[in-house]
Amino acid sequence: MTGWAAKRFWSAASVVEDAGGFAIALDGRRVRTPAKAALVVPTRALARAIAAEWDAQIDKVRPETMPFTRTANSAIDKVAPQRAEVAAMLAEYGDSDLVCYRAEGPAGLVARQADAWDPVMDWLAAEHGARLIARSGVIHAPQDARALQHLADRVHALDPFALAAFHDLVALTGSLVLALAAAHDWRAPGDIWDLSRIDEIWQEDHWGPDDEARAAADLRRGAFLSAKAFWDALRATD
Repeated sequence: MTGWAAKRFWSAASVVEDAGGFAIALDGRRVRTPAKAALVVPTRALARAIAAEWDAQIDKVRPETMPFTRTANSAIDKVAPQRAEVAAMLAEYGDSDLVCYRAEGPAGLVARQADAWDPVMDWLAAEHGARLIARSGVIHAPQDARALQHLADRVHALDPFALAAFHDLVALTGSLVLALAAAHDWRAPGDIWDLSRIDEIWQEDHWGPDDEARAAADLRRGAFLSAKAFWDALRATD
């Protein structure tokens, strides 16, 4: 049995304790990943969330409605075999982070970016000992190597499940800084997501919303919140 079935064939999904954590069973049959590995996750809370996704399927399995299952599959099949490479790729965001590259104008946007991003950069310096420097314009200028190493060490310390969720937090915002802020509950996830869209919100305020762009942003926001919920489920104790 693969993790993805065209049609629902089970009556109930359940959580089963496993030597390596918690598995998900469909009428007693263990779920496997697309690569045929056992779908075993570290916490009961995460397993419950995945089981709930399977129970929520009606006639056909719709993978787009199962973000926890997809992320767990990715952790096992894709991240675990190349954990160091994934961590290195995410750590590289720190050297060209969204919150470090500021507009040169207009003055209103410059001020809005500073009001939004300076506090999270200050938090990063206080919490993680990594002071990044804001730049004006889009030309790359390297950040302090010691600061980047501090951040890289934290990313490389993540296990494959945490790294899979963290990947989405980084990729969806374009920011290692905002991903760390979300992971450490600096502010509410929705507020941190809004910080990743300062430029887009500025454009909307001045030129009006674009329906297609808004719909795409809503999808990305949902994915970001799901990644944060997955991260939190990894740290749940029940």
